[in-house]
Amino acid sequence: MSELIQEFQGKTLREWEEWYLKKKPDAIRNATEKILQKVKELKNALNKIDRATVEQWVRDLVIVKTFAGLRFQEAILKKGAEIKGTNYRLAEPDEESKGIDGYIGGIPVSIKPHTYEVKTALPEHIETKIIYYRKIDDGIEVDYGEIL
Repeated sequence: MSELIQEFQGKTLREWEEWYLKKKPDAIRNATEKILQKVKELKNALNKIDRATVEQWVRDLVIVKTFAGLRFQEAILKKGAEIKGTNYRLAEPDEESKGIDGYIGGIPVSIKPHTYEVKTALPEHIETKIIYYRKIDDGIEVDYGEIL
């Protein structure tokens, strides 16, 4: 689309509409068909979700991912404190609600997977310093950034 808008010599929305539809007469219909096909696929997928599927997903989230995430957090805090020569602690529930996962010394930190870095559109805004980690074959790789 950016190429087309650069080709376009007109000034108004109406001119753009006429120019575009003349240049790409089937574009709206084709895009509509593609989207409707994806909606149909989504509806089919949604119809396959049953109680057992949801329960398995919730079990995995609550049991497996929570356990692994909390273990990663504690290991990251502990190692950061060792490197810095200080203490650490996990956050209290009221601190967690502010995006704090724990403390290294007196510094509040949030611990996020490296994929969080690229999620710039996330509505969550965290005031604390963020430590990023990446799962690798034999453990985790941690970027303590400016914490250390």
